[in-house]
Amino acid sequence: MQTRTLGRDGPTVSALGLGCMGMSEHYGAHDDSESIATLHHALERGVNFLDTADIYGPYTNEELVGRALRGRRDAVFLATKFGFVRDNPARTVDGRPERVREACEASLQRLQVAHIDLYYLHRVDPGVPIEDTVGAMAQLVRAGKVRHLGLSEASPQTLERAHRVHRITALQSEYSLWTRDPEDGVLESCERLGIGFVPYSPLGRGFLTGTIKSPGDFASDDYRRTNPRFQGENFTRNLALVDEVRSLAKSKGCSAAQLALAWVLAQGEHIVPIPGTRRVRNLEENLGALEVRLDAEELAAIETVFPAGIAAGARYSEAMLRLSRG
Repeated sequence: MQTRTLGRDGPTVSALGLGCMGMSEHYGAHDDSESIATLHHALERGVNFLDTADIYGPYTNEELVGRALRGRRDAVFLATKFGFVRDNPARTVDGRPERVREACEASLQRLQVAHIDLYYLHRVDPGVPIEDTVGAMAQLVRAGKVRHLGLSEASPQTLERAHRVHRITALQSEYSLWTRDPEDGVLESCERLGIGFVPYSPLGRGFLTGTIKSPGDFASDDYRRTNPRFQGENFTRNLALVDEVRSLAKSKGCSAAQLALAWVLAQGEHIVPIPGTRRVRNLEENLGALEVRLDAEELAAIETVFPAGIAAGARYSEAMLRLSRG
């Protein structure tokens, strides 16, 4: 398995990680047995970078990952996140120092582990100085409960401030052919500060695989039914873009998913995508992207078809976008 380093002198992980959120919610029906089989297969194939969060489920995804890791903990670089709140109507995110400690203890119990390898703030709390939140997270490192710290969907300015309090090992944000927001200063900041960049949804929530043909392909409880990019005319316009990607992939001799992942991997050696799946066959297809090499001419052709900003529709609702500008 190919590996990459999370930032300058950071931990070494598999070049592709595995996002676990969809094993518990948001993407239709799920089966814990199938998900655990996929997690075990990932470890057998050398994928050691697993990503979850307390809010997924909520809470059940960490429990699922914890069950899958019994007897296998040493083979895993385990990442989880805190910050979102579902049980307090007055708050959407909570980055208070006392919440940091409570959330970590709860995650350790659900995951059934003694430490978390990479602990992320899921979203920046606008009501709490980032220095206070990261300062409390740093105490977890000193206590041996957490090995490395990360942020998710943070701005370059917030990243700089946080990094001055304690080394930030990784920044996680949405990044793919159709979500290029991190190119507006975030990627440059990560590279300059020696911080690893971890793209989630590198396959555009499945859209870039080329297998989604209609909104009717989604179950009634699938989150994508409410996402702006999967609505009406936006869906139709984006589908035409994906058809172009499929054409490029065919000429390259790979799948659309593999081409999309190879493009993300080609954006920098400090980048470690975490495509999510709950199925072994999709995991195997994703891993095939590690064998796809894109030269300058091919990258230019992809950029011509799918330039930054061309995707139709916002990547989130306006409320979620406000939380993703930390």
